[in-house]
Amino acid sequence: METSDPMVEPVVRLRDASLSFGNRLLWDGLNLDIAPGEFLAVLGPNGSGKTTMLRTLLGLQQLSGGTVEVAGKPATRGSRLVGTIPQQRPFAENTPLRARDLVALGIDGHRWGIRLNRRAIRKRVDELLELVGASSYADRPVGVLSGGEQQRLRAAQALADNPRLLLCDEPLLSLDLHHQQAVSGLIHRQACDRGSAVVFVTHEINPILQYVDRVLYLAGGRFHVGTPAEVMRSDVLSELYGSPIEVFESNGRIVVVGMPENVSHTHPSAGA
Repeated sequence: METSDPMVEPVVRLRDASLSFGNRLLWDGLNLDIAPGEFLAVLGPNGSGKTTMLRTLLGLQQLSGGTVEVAGKPATRGSRLVGTIPQQRPFAENTPLRARDLVALGIDGHRWGIRLNRRAIRKRVDELLELVGASSYADRPVGVLSGGEQQRLRAAQALADNPRLLLCDEPLLSLDLHHQQAVSGLIHRQACDRGSAVVFVTHEINPILQYVDRVLYLAGGRFHVGTPAEVMRSDVLSELYGSPIEVFESNGRIVVVGMPENVSHTHPSAGA
């Protein structure tokens, strides 16, 4: 998609953004606009600041310098303009919650007191369950569902308010290939059909490569932003890491291999 149209107001705007913890710099001088309908993948090794980036957009983490705006206003905690799909963590088998109850929390879980407009809420829950392909297990306890089924419900919960910005924190972890494809596909549809900006934190770009418009790669206190073809290159990643990195493409998949001290290994940030 086209992301450089000056007439399109960005959903996310970072200007001269920096973040550090003590003497440890995660990133500095980051200028980034994310347009409506854009799918941005955030990659990098552990500790590079990927999840912290999401916390910044959620208003949970203050920048060390610069500014961050969501939908034209400073990022604030609890904004209904932002939906979040967290990492996949299984529910206990005895969790006293049905699938539809979990989704309903995305609609009115922020309100206190007795639930009002139950019929309207039930209708909206049914729409969301159908959207993510979870209608068949709407009344089953969440604890007996598979990881992929639970993650579909988290996606439905995140989409309840038609968010302007959808933040995804490693949402495909521990999912099999089938459920990876299903969850990443429905996230992409939210961007295409509803015009949400998507920020997708991941260690593995291959399951979402067909959907990604741009990549933000974080490493060693530095960053690079561009299309996958511009970022996932040997020279770019070698410069970010400060050591030789080889990038190969095989059968439509990207493989990143690091070679410190002439010992090859598959780098965890992209996978084989």
